[in-house]
Amino acid sequence: MAKEEASTRNGADWMDEGYPFRTLPDHLRLGLDLVFVGINPGLYSVQRGHYFARSTSRFWPAFSASKLSERVRRAIGTDTLRPEQDAELPCFGIGFTDVVKRPSANAADLRARDFAQWVPRLLEKLQRYQPCVACFHGLTAYRPFLKFALRSADPVTMLGRQRETVGATRLYVVPNPSPANAHFTLTDQTAWYDRLADFLAAVRSAPPRIGRVQV
Repeated sequence: MAKEEASTRNGADWMDEGYPFRTLPDHLRLGLDLVFVGINPGLYSVQRGHYFARSTSRFWPAFSASKLSERVRRAIGTDTLRPEQDAELPCFGIGFTDVVKRPSANAADLRARDFAQWVPRLLEKLQRYQPCVACFHGLTAYRPFLKFALRSADPVTMLGRQRETVGATRLYVVPNPSPANAHFTLTDQTAWYDRLADFLAAVRSAPPRIGRVQV
């Protein structure tokens, strides 16, 4: 019951974000190393009040098994992180937001007008909080950002590090951890978070670099 009550309280945080509907809160602050960017909140996750709340999502199992979460797991004293801990991660330099904040049962329900409306808001958040790396979950999330924020339509966009930047923020794309993304296994997803950890370490230790497109 305590977990359910906490989930309800967290889910109500949408009111503080100024959104005209119930959605997931942005877990953002200045000084973050990494921000995970999803395409949009699922209805179940909004109901629970936490990112990637479905037990079938590969995010939390893969993130927990990766070296990306090693410092978090060691500090909290657990081997497995859960959706209920999403609001704690900014304390460890990791935040969460979405390309589109309007929730839906399926990302396929989104339309071009949703991206045209919400991508500029995401751009403003990245410019305001300036994380070292913004990691998009899936090319379906990143391509609209390219189009509506960076005014680019790169036909050869691939997973991994991107040439574009937002100010000093480097951009990275990993597979969507949804179980509907059957091309990638839990092992694959974990490996991508390991690669992201290596990329983040390299970014933190490198001098500022201007990418092909800088906003």
